[in-house]
Amino acid sequence: MAVKDNKAQQTDDWPGVVHDWGADKQAFDMPWGKLMMWIFLLSDTFIFSIFLTGYMNVRMSSLDTWPNPSEVFALNIAGHHIPLVLIAIMTFILITSSGTMAMAVNFAYRGDKRKTVYLMAATALLGVSFVSMQAFEWTKLILDEGVRPWGNPMGAAQFGSSFFMITGFHGLHVSAGVIYLSIIARRVARGHYEQKGYQIVEITGLYWHFVDLVWVFIFALFYLW
Repeated sequence: MAVKDNKAQQTDDWPGVVHDWGADKQAFDMPWGKLMMWIFLLSDTFIFSIFLTGYMNVRMSSLDTWPNPSEVFALNIAGHHIPLVLIAIMTFILITSSGTMAMAVNFAYRGDKRKTVYLMAATALLGVSFVSMQAFEWTKLILDEGVRPWGNPMGAAQFGSSFFMITGFHGLHVSAGVIYLSIIARRVARGHYEQKGYQIVEITGLYWHFVDLVWVFIFALFYLW
């Protein structure tokens, strides 16, 4: 009897389900902007995955010697040869920027407009610092080491093309994120979202956290492998 009652109840529920979906009711409580950002990030995940998978394939199949990252990305500071010091600082900067962005989202939902703007501005400044260090890194490789997208005096020619393509694509994302953050922070400061709500700050944070997460994989594959 209990089984029959359950089946009867499920049968009675179907007309209600059909009516709800047919009446164009909201099925999932998610703002349109956040959904579109998730779809964009999903497509970007596929692109970065293809790039990094291609890099791993090129490196493992290369017949020439692959440059040692500890030597290529080292700096001479006060007469000491320190490997990966610049990369470590860049990674620390991005991790810190994720923290400031998370705090900005928190204060935005609390309605603290002033702290939200300051934290978003701090996140954007950290992003500018990261891109500036990346530009320095590229300059050093091109001018001092002679690395080119089509050649590399330190070993495998594919090193230059892989490095400039993947880190350049990521740097472009960081630069776009800085512009995005600056625009949203300015609109928050002007009170544009006081009536609409501050979900846009969270959406901006989703993009920034994604950029930071991608760097973790680039850091592991390019600089530690």
